[in-house]
Amino acid sequence: MNRVETIGIEDKAALEHELDNLRSILSAVYAYPDSISLRQIDLFGRSYPLAGTLGGDHLIVVDFVRRYDLDRRIASAEAAGRHAVAERLEENRRRVGVLVADVSGHSMTDAVLAAMLHQAFLVGVLYELEHNGQVTAALFDVLNTRFYKSSSVTKFVTMIYGEITEEGRFRFISAGHPRPLVYSAEFRRFVEIDRSSLISVHPIGLFPTEGDIDRGVAERPPAESPRSRVNEVKLMAPGDVLLLSTDGAWDQADGELIARLEPVMRTVAHRPARDIVDALHLELVRYRPAEDDLTLVAIRRS
Repeated sequence: MNRVETIGIEDKAALEHELDNLRSILSAVYAYPDSISLRQIDLFGRSYPLAGTLGGDHLIVVDFVRRYDLDRRIASAEAAGRHAVAERLEENRRRVGVLVADVSGHSMTDAVLAAMLHQAFLVGVLYELEHNGQVTAALFDVLNTRFYKSSSVTKFVTMIYGEITEEGRFRFISAGHPRPLVYSAEFRRFVEIDRSSLISVHPIGLFPTEGDIDRGVAERPPAESPRSRVNEVKLMAPGDVLLLSTDGAWDQADGELIARLEPVMRTVAHRPARDIVDALHLELVRYRPAEDDLTLVAIRRS
């Protein structure tokens, strides 16, 4: 064996070691809860990376009751005389947040950008709870400008973040992401969502947010992204299901996602959210292997 072949083998082993290390570091980032604290809402989501282990899709479930010590946070706010913040913190007991993101590209290394978003978002949530008592649209404007300044011009992130309440109200922000879908148990089909509730801004990282206070210290950007807009869908009667996905699902269905999934929903909409996600994924990959990362989230009101 010559020297060139020996170096090649050593380099390959070193690369495999580094990839194993990357998978280990990111394993906690890709951990999803099996249940949430809301009694009337069943939520389950799963990402299916094209590469098998890591990819550019990302999912975060923010169960405020289980992730944060709301009792201590409320007591601290009350002791400081910040009663409005304490009231908003209390409201977090009755809602759960979910973020679905899709980094442009689907290679294993795109997971690094997804992990950057994961940490930046959760740090931002801590700041929001401390100062506002709830997650506000301002967080996403800051994330957008930060990623514009730190990520490659060829990389951007589509994202949707929403909060579901016990009563089935879903308030969300979309940044260039596929729209949510609502399946009606009564009508046994997907129902139209008011277009005024589907306002989206540019994907995260393409342009700085409109009115960025630091824009004067950098080269003038070609455009600015409008400030984030909060939309609301008054979901759901009991038995209704809200679906979130990445564009991998739409591509897999050749743009006809509703037509592909509606017959399946008629047979599984009454089942737990986990079963719904599994059945929909099985349908999407039934005829050909996936060609992109794919993420599905089902939110069912019982």
